[in-house]
Amino acid sequence: MTEARVKLEPSWKEKVGSYLDRPDMLALSEFLRTELRNGKVIFPPPKTIFAALDATPFDAVKVVILGQDPYHGPGQAHGLCFSVQLGVPIPPSLRNMYVELQRDIGFVPPRHGCLTHWAEQGVLLLNAVLTVEQAMANSHQGKGWEGFTDAVVDALNRDREGLVFMLWGSYAQTKGKLIDTRRHLVLKAPHPSPLSAHRGFIGCGHFSAANDYLVRHGKTPVDWTL
Repeated sequence: MTEARVKLEPSWKEKVGSYLDRPDMLALSEFLRTELRNGKVIFPPPKTIFAALDATPFDAVKVVILGQDPYHGPGQAHGLCFSVQLGVPIPPSLRNMYVELQRDIGFVPPRHGCLTHWAEQGVLLLNAVLTVEQAMANSHQGKGWEGFTDAVVDALNRDREGLVFMLWGSYAQTKGKLIDTRRHLVLKAPHPSPLSAHRGFIGCGHFSAANDYLVRHGKTPVDWTL
């Protein structure tokens, strides 16, 4: 997985492209190629592994939502955390996000789970781990993706000001240690999964809080409507 071979969006290539030449990333690339050669099914499809970065260029980012790893069912993952393609049933965690959006800002839940509209407005939908084996949740943790996505978060923290980071659950909050809370807004809550959503995610008010902060910093609020 070299910088020359991966088609990163240009602004992200400038910021984090060189990270792909590190030995751990080359080892990750070889791991993925070997898995595919051995008949393993990996999600999302290879061309959409970096879809979150493609959809939201570096200077366009206003809000960062950190997920853990991609959905591992057929047809679900398409490179944006929590999002699924049109026509795919809405996963439970995303349903709970819709519940909170409805409570928080009067959001009308759609019949789909595609969050591309958010990404196009500057919401970076970034998983900490960018690939997964079919039916094997967390199967690619510890293979090297975490360092790369740390580099993404670090670049945003260092070179941008006034961003909103939504950190849901202990995994995302651990990654949040990279963020300077004097320069950015960090919002923390339990994960929206059915196991924890009613322990504080429902009622967190993050979506309105994010927009209030953006407006105070002279930025256009996110239209959360889907």
